[in-house]
Amino acid sequence: MSGFLNRIPNYWVFQAIGWGMFIITNTFFAITFDRYNTDFIGRLITFVAIGLIFSHIMRDVIKRTKILQRTLNEQIVGFILITLFFATVVGFLDTLLTSSFDIRIEQENELTATEMVISHSFYAFVYLFMWNCIYFIYHYIDKSRNQQFDTLKLQTLVKELELKTIKSHINPHFIFNALNSIRALIDENPSRARDAITELSNILRSSMQSENQETVPLERELNIVKDYLALEHIRFEDRLKVQYEIDEDTLSQPVPPMMLQTLVENAIKHGISKYEDGGIVKIISDFRGNNHELIVQNTGKLNGGMNKGGFGLHSTASRLGLLFGNTARFEIHDTPNNLVEAKVSIPVQ
Repeated sequence: MSGFLNRIPNYWVFQAIGWGMFIITNTFFAITFDRYNTDFIGRLITFVAIGLIFSHIMRDVIKRTKILQRTLNEQIVGFILITLFFATVVGFLDTLLTSSFDIRIEQENELTATEMVISHSFYAFVYLFMWNCIYFIYHYIDKSRNQQFDTLKLQTLVKELELKTIKSHINPHFIFNALNSIRALIDENPSRARDAITELSNILRSSMQSENQETVPLERELNIVKDYLALEHIRFEDRLKVQYEIDEDTLSQPVPPMMLQTLVENAIKHGISKYEDGGIVKIISDFRGNNHELIVQNTGKLNGGMNKGGFGLHSTASRLGLLFGNTARFEIHDTPNNLVEAKVSIPVQ
């Protein structure tokens, strides 16, 4: 039984409820005021039958004229005109049928035919106007709900596309530099060249795997960064010095994939590579209150060429906003000891 009811369109459910309440209400008052008789029953059935048929036709007209797709003012005017037209038709037919079958109620016996049409049209207008208001409100709410749902789906899609775009970014210059470094090692140090190929393969594999992941454990991200720095060390040799200050308890904390690698890449590109003597890259991971802080420090100054608006830093801020909202922070600044510090703060998971 419940399965059958679920297959009934909402429109017919509301029609049944609306006209059913109309019958119950009028019957109640007729019994209360001692007007319940065969004429009343005939009169009620006639009006409900006409009202049910013409409200359905009226709905078809509303759909065909696409009033609900127009501006609010046009909808209001359209509903009033349609209601007025159908109320007049219903009033005329109601008068014709009640007169033909002689089922007038007592109050109508002294009215002329014109007065009865006007009276019946007025009451029909009231009921049909109420019907239209309910119909309009239902579709307005349904349309608003669907628009909100579509907006949420669009926002989700945009978020997914933005994340995929950001995560798929690997600096092609790094790949070219890494391949050139490996080529130079093939004759000089074949064993190190094989290791370098493995390190480059790990980075590329991680980048592809991150397409379907919003976060990964810091330990995995850190391993990729170590492979990246090992490749960069081939190019910079002693000019690149790396230090780690990692709280082991933070290794299981989730971080956006390739984010740390992006910050380290940015530190080398805009920091270490700008100095003839190179410099230091320091990676720090620790807890500060209820936040996990991930810090990358490098030799240099922001005013000395750090691309503060580049893709790497912009993507970091964008990803944090997309994944964690206002609960995560990213900042970059100079420190008193001639280092540039990029700091990410993520709520502890």
